[in-house]
Amino acid sequence: MRAGEATPKGAKEFSGLKRSALARLEDAARTANSLESRFDLAYNAAHAFSLAALRWHGYRPANRYVVFQLLPETLGLGPDVWRILAKCHSVRNLGEYEGDLNIDERLVADLIYACRAVAAKIETLSAARK
Repeated sequence: MRAGEATPKGAKEFSGLKRSALARLEDAARTANSLESRFDLAYNAAHAFSLAALRWHGYRPANRYVVFQLLPETLGLGPDVWRILAKCHSVRNLGEYEGDLNIDERLVADLIYACRAVAAKIETLSAARK
């Protein structure tokens, strides 16, 4: 099966992604952690939540970025959320591939806000599954 194609919905995969994302989001909010760690945790939590939403709809993404682009369709989230996540994706890539992780408290706070918005919408999918 190629990435980007429709695949069967997996309750186990959905719950695993959600569980992992919740743990990371909780750790990202801990100000005792370094700013870099908080960014990494929040970004990966947002990605896991967004991937869970895409998987809930029966799709597997072709690349990391698409999970954020599709948030309006998968969770009904607007640009106030997905634009933050798209920016953080770019920041993450610069950090990962070029060693230039240019973050500050405001960006991490915005990322955690966006991640919490995605988490709240994931709960509506969880409730619909029951």
